[in-house]
Amino acid sequence: MLEINHLKKVYNPGTVRELCLFEDFSMKVPEGQFVSIIGSNGSGKTSLLNLICGSITPDKGQILIDGKDITRMPEFRRLKRIGRIHQNPAVGTCANMSILENLSLASHKDQKMNLLPGVDRKEKERFQEMLRPLGLGLENMLEAKCGTLSGGQRQALAMVMSVMTPIDFLILDEHTAALDPKTSDLIMHLTQEVVAEKKLTALMVTHNLRYAIEYGDRLVMMHQGGIVLDKAGEEKQKTKLEDVLDLFTQISIELGN
Repeated sequence: MLEINHLKKVYNPGTVRELCLFEDFSMKVPEGQFVSIIGSNGSGKTSLLNLICGSITPDKGQILIDGKDITRMPEFRRLKRIGRIHQNPAVGTCANMSILENLSLASHKDQKMNLLPGVDRKEKERFQEMLRPLGLGLENMLEAKCGTLSGGQRQALAMVMSVMTPIDFLILDEHTAALDPKTSDLIMHLTQEVVAEKKLTALMVTHNLRYAIEYGDRLVMMHQGGIVLDKAGEEKQKTKLEDVLDLFTQISIELGN
C-alpha cells in the first residue's frame, strides 16, 4: 500500500513567487489499484508523482510504502520498486543506443554487470519475444538506434523496459500526451495489459478525460493541491464523462475563467 500523510510542499519559499501547492495532503492507494488522476494545470498532479518518485522532497509529511517511510529515500533507490513513463517519449530510452542495448541495460538495472557481455543469443531471443506482441515490428529492429523510432515506438519500448525487472508501482505522467490518437489508444491498451499482467499498483496522470473514465478502477480529480473528486470501484464505473466535465466547468467558473 502507498500512503501519503499530511504532505506540505512550498515552491520558492520566501520569494515573491512563493507557492504553497500542498498544505496538508493525504491519500492512500491500496495494493493493485489503478488510479487515474485528472485536474487542471497547476492542480498538483505531476508534483504528486514527483514526490512519490523522489524527484522532489516535501517540506513536511510522510510517504510510506507497505508501512516503510521512504520520504527521504533517494530517487534511485525508489526506482527499484517504481517504474515511470514520462510525457516525452525521448525520456524513457537512450537515443544514441540501440533497442538491444536499451533492453539490456533495463534488464540488468538491479545487477552488477562488471565487464561481461550484456547480451547473449538466448537473451536476444527473449527480447524479441517480449517485443513481438506489440505489433510494432520492434523485434526485427534490435540494432536500430532508439533516436530513429517514432514517439509511439519509443513509448511502447519504455513501457516494456520499465517492467523488465520486478516492480510494484507504475507511474504514468501523461504518457500519451505527445502521441497521435491511434498510437495513444495502442499505448493505453498496452498499459492496461501490463498493469493487469504484472499486478501493479498504478497512478496515471492524464488530460484525456476519456482515458480517465475508461481505464483504471479509481478516478481522482485534483484542484489547487487537494482532491475534489474521488471515486473507486462500482462508483467509478458509473461515472460519465459529462459528470467530470460539469465539475471542471464549475471549478472554472469559480476561478473566473
